[in-house]
Order: sequence, then C-alpha cells, then structure tokens
Amino acid sequence: MFEFTWWWAFALLPLPWLVFKLVKPIPRPAAIHLPRLPEGLGEKQGTSRIKHVLMALFWLGLVTALARPMWYGEPVQIQPEHRDMMLAVDLSGSMEIEDMVTASGSTTDRLTAVKGVLSDFIQKRSGDRLGLVLFADHGYLQTPLTLDRNTVAQQLERAVLGLIGKSTAIGEGLGVATKTFIDSKAPQRVIILLSDGANTAGVIEPLEAAQLAKDNDVTIYTIGVGAEQMRQRSLFGSRMVNPSQDLDEETMTQIAKMTGGEYFRARDPKELETIYQIIDQLEPISSAQQTWRPRDELFRFPLAFALVLSVVIVVVRRRHG
Repeated sequence: MFEFTWWWAFALLPLPWLVFKLVKPIPRPAAIHLPRLPEGLGEKQGTSRIKHVLMALFWLGLVTALARPMWYGEPVQIQPEHRDMMLAVDLSGSMEIEDMVTASGSTTDRLTAVKGVLSDFIQKRSGDRLGLVLFADHGYLQTPLTLDRNTVAQQLERAVLGLIGKSTAIGEGLGVATKTFIDSKAPQRVIILLSDGANTAGVIEPLEAAQLAKDNDVTIYTIGVGAEQMRQRSLFGSRMVNPSQDLDEETMTQIAKMTGGEYFRARDPKELETIYQIIDQLEPISSAQQTWRPRDELFRFPLAFALVLSVVIVVVRRRHG
C-alpha cells in the first residue's frame, strides 16, 4: 500500500504563487527606448518560461519529499516469545512393521503413520521454533531449530528406513536433541520422543540423557508406537502376536517423569493424533502476537529529482542571464 505520511504538506504547493501575488515587487529600472529590438530578445522570453516551469517542478519535488511518501508491505504476524520444540523420531528397522490400522481399516507401517500425524502437528505449531532429530544406530540432527515449519515437515517426509541403520539409539537421540537447547533462551524447551523399541545402540543411556535434559530445564514427552496385537501368518496357519513386545515402556515412562513430561501409548494413527492434541493442550501455543508491516521511505526519489532540477536551473540562469 502506498500513502503520504504527512499529506498535509501539499498545502504548501500554492505558497510561491501567493508570495508572487502578495509581496510587493521590486521596482523596475527606467525603460530604455531603442530604435529597434536587440537580436535574441524573443529567445530570452522563451527561456524565462522554461525557468518558471523548472522552478515549479523543483518546488513540487520538494513538497512531495516533505510529504514523506511511504510504501507498506503485507502485515506480518510475529510473536515476542517462542518455545523451542525438538522432535526425536525413531528410524530403526522395526518402524517398518505394518501394524497401524487406519480409520478405513487398512494397515500401514509405523513410520508412515508417524509422518502423517506428525506433519499435521508441525503445521499447527505456529510461532514455535521446531527441530528434527532422527535416530537409529546413532542420533543425528536433521533440522536445527527454525521457525520455518515447512522445512521441518519436508525433512520428516524425506526420512527413510535404513538411512542411518537398524538399531535404536534412544539415548543418543535425546542427547542430540538436548544439545540443541544449550544456547536457547526460550522460556519453554520441549522434546517429543517417538520410539517403538528399547535402547540397543549409542554411547549414552536413555536415563543419562534424560538427566542431562532435566539439568537444562527440558521437558520430554515420550510416545510408544506400535499395536499390541497383530495376526501373523506362517506355513502352519496364522496366530496372534504382540508386535510391540520389544517396546521399553518402563524406561520411556521414567524419562518423561524425570523431566516433568508424560508417557503416551499410540497403538494406531487415531491414538497418535489424539496424543498430539493432548500435547498441544499441555504445551499451548502462545497467543501473544504483534503485527509488523515492512515499510520503505520513498522521499529520496522526489528529493533527488528536486536536487537535479536545482542544478539545471543554475546552469540555465548562468547561460541566459
């Protein structure tokens, strides 16, 4: 949007004309009668008109600059304070088990279910800085803390099984996520840990990593992913098995309690979505917002135009008197 901040400055436009009309003119010298007119007299009269036009444009440029023309961009919503939230996602081999039953009755693997629900959760965290840690044989920082939710969602969608191994380094995943908070000044620092197994790799134990998070005022919410029963077919028929028998719920619960968080169990995508809704209520998005509109001062353009005209006027007066 374009506007003049001091639009009332245009009231000064007729000022030179008023001065010309109201101020008493300087007395002219006595006229000299000549038998014939000097050559080029008509050209001087034409030059006088040009001077008047240049002076009028010069004054218009000055007044326009004084009126402070301003261009405003689209409003931008900003939040004075934000929370930092790291998402630690298990990429171990067991995340490929297809035991997550969707609302339509079909089954999908655990990682696909996590991606679908977690992507919606990411898009709703407006105003929060989000980051992504992936762990399997080791923990890796996939996306540093950022306000760009789309980037975090894209990095999560690109995660594939087997990319960083088949084991489950829960402790390293928590350690890497906690490390990103060392220089953070956010009033709230949260880790959401998703895993479907027990710690089988890494150089740090999960409870040691949880203690490190607690010392840095980080709250951890843990989510155990995987169904409790699944029909397995074999050469001798089919039988019901527990695909989540390796899930270490005790350790996941201890991690959450140590840091003031909670442990949740997600047996299907619907439960997973409900869990994120609960976490959304436990860690609500800050409602305090400020609106900022980018603006650009444009007075320099009419001012530069007036300055150029002033140079032209001086040159014209010197050449033609």
